[in-house]
Amino acid sequence: MTVLRLYPPPQRKLPLKGLYLGLRLHRRAAAGGLLIYGNFIASLDGRISMPDARGDQIVPASLANKRDWRLYQELAAQSDVMLTSARYFRQLEQGNAQDLLPVGREAEYADLVAWREDEGLKPQPDVAILSRSLDIPEKAIAAVQDRRVLVFTGKGADAAAVQRLESLGAMVRIGEARQVDGDAVRRMLIGEGYRSVYMIAGPEVHRTLITGGLDLLFLSQRHRLLGGDDVRSILSGELDKPVDMELQSLYLDEKAMLHAHGGQSFACYKVLPVA
Repeated sequence: MTVLRLYPPPQRKLPLKGLYLGLRLHRRAAAGGLLIYGNFIASLDGRISMPDARGDQIVPASLANKRDWRLYQELAAQSDVMLTSARYFRQLEQGNAQDLLPVGREAEYADLVAWREDEGLKPQPDVAILSRSLDIPEKAIAAVQDRRVLVFTGKGADAAAVQRLESLGAMVRIGEARQVDGDAVRRMLIGEGYRSVYMIAGPEVHRTLITGGLDLLFLSQRHRLLGGDDVRSILSGELDKPVDMELQSLYLDEKAMLHAHGGQSFACYKVLPVA
């Protein structure tokens, strides 16, 4: 299983397995600092999800694939904590979430579990949930009780909802403002002692973090057009100013190109400060 590195030069073939582990994201933050990185897979027409029969937005089978999922797992393996949304946990309860917040326990990912152990990391990353509503199902929280679960919310959060979550074992952290922005999320995570954070939430959380929070964006692009009018892209909502991204790496998945009648590419971008 190989991919072709297109950038940075020179071009060369590299193994897919271990492609992202070599980044050592868990060791890149300076002392007392934090690295936050996110990941999406999108079609050529910019779609990251499609509505299912119930109207819930899910990653369609026509977009997801095991080669991209391998890299998703490698990014998870390098994180101290995975940052997600209450919506993800509601999907988890309904069986619509992609996975139970990996690192995966399947045999094909045993090397990643061993890698975390060798690196002195816990078997599984902790979980941080960004939520205004605090509408997080009990069953979903129970599914991740093998790790630390934090909930970040804004000032004025419903006291009864906070108490319910704390009774379920979650630790609720309340920000200084009603709306938790990227800077506040970063401060909270540093305050909890984390160094590497993997954002796996949707376009709303991505917008929250893109100014002041996110450092790196990993984007897999499947070379397919999916169509449809209900389009969800990697970002939703308005930005005060455009955010520039600097390409760090780009790989062409040749095996996918040969066997899936198309192909896909794997890119990494550095999020530049807003001028």
